[in-house]
Amino acid sequence: QAQLVESGGGLVQAGGSLRLSCAASGRTFGDYAMGWFRQAPGKKREFVATISWDSTRINYADSAKGRFTISRDNARNALYLQMNSLKPEDTAVYYCAADKTGRVVVTPLSAFWGQGTQVTVSS
Repeated sequence: QAQLVESGGGLVQAGGSLRLSCAASGRTFGDYAMGWFRQAPGKKREFVATISWDSTRINYADSAKGRFTISRDNARNALYLQMNSLKPEDTAVYYCAADKTGRVVVTPLSAFWGQGTQVTVSS
């Protein structure tokens, strides 16, 4: 059974940093694209960043560019999101996702999902 477990969320002041981790198990996630999405209260889930299976192709939402860095360690079946210069508008539940078949980007409708980790940024 494929499973994704996020960790690293918490409460941080504006301007601070957090590093999210996603531990994957149940399949060889290193062969597929993975990514981070987030959902703020009252809003739809939105894309944050994706990374291809070999880390050569990375995409960020405009809101994440220059502040967030996605990375993966296929040997450890792990995905990371380093978040710097956090803003109150970054407050959301952050979800790890792994595409079921794609190797370059994550398609939300065909992905495995974690349960999410809460990130709260105070002003």
